[in-house]
Amino acid sequence: TALPAGLDDAQYLLEDVLATHPEARRHVGMTFPGAEHPQPLAYWQADDGSWRYAWPGQIGGSPTPPQTGLAELVNELHYSLGLPVAGIYVMGIVSLLYGMALLSGLVIHLPKLFGDLFALRPGRNLKQLWQDAHNVIGVLSLPFHLMFAVTGALLCLVFVQMALLNPLIYDGKALQAVPTAMDTAPVRDASGIPAPPGSLRVLHARALEVARAQGVANFEPAYLKLANAGDANATIEITGEASGTLGPLGAVALDVATGNLLASQLPGQRDANHATLSAAYALHFGEFGNGVVVWLYFLLGLGGAFLFYSGNLLWIESRRKRRQPQQPRAGVNMARATVGVCIGLCVAISVAFVTALVLERLAPSAVDHGIRWACFGSWGACALWAALRRPAQAARELLWAASISTALVPVLHGALNGDWMWRAAARGHWPLFWIDAIALAMAFGFARLAVASQRRARTGDPNSVWAN
Repeated sequence: TALPAGLDDAQYLLEDVLATHPEARRHVGMTFPGAEHPQPLAYWQADDGSWRYAWPGQIGGSPTPPQTGLAELVNELHYSLGLPVAGIYVMGIVSLLYGMALLSGLVIHLPKLFGDLFALRPGRNLKQLWQDAHNVIGVLSLPFHLMFAVTGALLCLVFVQMALLNPLIYDGKALQAVPTAMDTAPVRDASGIPAPPGSLRVLHARALEVARAQGVANFEPAYLKLANAGDANATIEITGEASGTLGPLGAVALDVATGNLLASQLPGQRDANHATLSAAYALHFGEFGNGVVVWLYFLLGLGGAFLFYSGNLLWIESRRKRRQPQQPRAGVNMARATVGVCIGLCVAISVAFVTALVLERLAPSAVDHGIRWACFGSWGACALWAALRRPAQAARELLWAASISTALVPVLHGALNGDWMWRAAARGHWPLFWIDAIALAMAFGFARLAVASQRRARTGDPNSVWAN
């Protein structure tokens, strides 16, 4: 495995951070330059407990990481809805409720489920068609979504679980048990004897040597955690991935001064705790297998979005008053919330993509803040619009908004950067090609749904929240 070209830059950054911020010597983390992180990024906790970040050209200790753009925004929406502090716990609770909904739905419908599993009955009874589609997608993707719910709850609520189990299992010493449970490097007190911070190039090579000796030839270091930097008892934990395993994450802990191996948690050589955490992470994010797994996760993720949306529609339909035009307030409010939140999120993400493309051309330094304002502002505007309009009108209008904003993504890629789909394919830029291709497909799908919503509002049962 070739050493990263920017490893010397990482060494300079680490030395500058340790010299400028003495508190970072206790514990400092840093990413190695690579495909996911083109430049090294150091991070540590200041004396007040807040996180600080530094990167080449910025070692002052920024309270926020450098611009990470759309990828980080989508990641934040995924694990915390963009909410600071509490968001990750909210998503953990949502994962638990999601798992309960899956199991309860299966139990309720199980007696007649298998007989009607592949029966898609189109016709005038749209409720039956939605029910059939909901059932078949739900059953076929049930293992995936149960795994998603369980691992999501585990990853988001791991510290809550430890706090609850603290008096029962850890004898009130959970905080002392966390480093052993979560980390690889042993906890060592500083000796008080000064020592050089160590060579990252040497330690990086040593980690690869240890991994190869344990049968992991394709180990790729991704980031490090350094404790007691500049002390004779300094330790470094180098974490990376090894492809071809269910739990690809692994780590090697070394003595900085001598390079001696202190501990390792590599694929095939891990204890049960680290193997479970690594597998949970890999299963949740699809960090295993090849490209087929990624596409399968994508399709099953779309299926999950359909399950949520169709489940809400079926809930509304089951409470519809078929003999009167005035529908229950609960059904109307649920319809407005479903349209505003679900379709509004589709609009918001596409608007964030469009905003990023425009700001990268006009004001590159404003991209990070701009896409967040655009995303959450448009999401809130869609929710407000849905609250003020009739559900049928709001659904149709927001679907057209989603179609137009999503179609603008490939258009602006080509118009602003010259990255038209056919050029991206010709150059072998397949990630960009597939982003644009899927955006066009989604835009077409949103447009078809808008037309169908208009037809349903005009010709469907007038005694419904979806009628004009």
